[in-house]
Amino acid sequence: MGNESPILLSSVKTISKFLRVTKQYLPHLARLCLISTFLEDGIRMWFQWNEQRDYIEATWNCGYFLATCFVLLNLIGQLGGCVLVLSRNFVQYACFGLFGIIALQTVAYSILWDLKFLMRNLALGGGLLLLLAESRSEGKSMFAGVPSMGESSPKQYMQLGGRVLLVLMFMTLLHFDSSFFSIVQNMVGTALIILVAIGFKTKLAALTLVVWLLAINVYFNAFWTIPAYKPMHDFLKYDFFQTTSVIGGLLLVVALGPGGVSMDEKKKEW
Repeated sequence: MGNESPILLSSVKTISKFLRVTKQYLPHLARLCLISTFLEDGIRMWFQWNEQRDYIEATWNCGYFLATCFVLLNLIGQLGGCVLVLSRNFVQYACFGLFGIIALQTVAYSILWDLKFLMRNLALGGGLLLLLAESRSEGKSMFAGVPSMGESSPKQYMQLGGRVLLVLMFMTLLHFDSSFFSIVQNMVGTALIILVAIGFKTKLAALTLVVWLLAINVYFNAFWTIPAYKPMHDFLKYDFFQTTSVIGGLLLVVALGPGGVSMDEKKKEW
């Protein structure tokens, strides 16, 4: 700690104080943010049932019945998963169900060929991976048959994978132009996502990214300022809640820490 700057030490102390005050509430807020995109999309499936069914039927030429099954599966899978996550019942099964929804939509809506949306879906999957790690108890888990290896337990690797996938969201926010503001933003953003990925000063970096992403989300995805009948309204609304879910994943990192496979954890052994 002796080589760290006074500003950094002050920031770490502020974060520690913040975490003590919000310790009881932060995980609940993180889960709510994380499932927000699934909740919004499930509700949208209900109110836009015909439009969604017709789109799938026309795009894949799969017929009325299969298109209806697709919409129904998305509606029940997403809303059911959200209820289970918020009630903290069968959270692991809910996470796997929501993983399946992400994979299904990635194929159905041709997201696989759109790098930006693919990276955002992977970031959303990273948030679910962190939620899965949080819900996994040490005593009883789906990995009961796996030998315990301390720091090398599956939970630690879930947290590592979740952190790495989360930062993909920020890769889509980098602006490749020569303006001074963009250069500074890219440099700071890149430094922060590297810190989160390797798990160094993780809580401070993750909380900074939360603030940054929240500001960007409110400014650029203000769907409430667009009339509901315009296509841009739905596009921005989708983007807003997907970004909110990634914020939820980062809040889980802030609340729970980076896990065993991180520089922060290794520093304790040095």
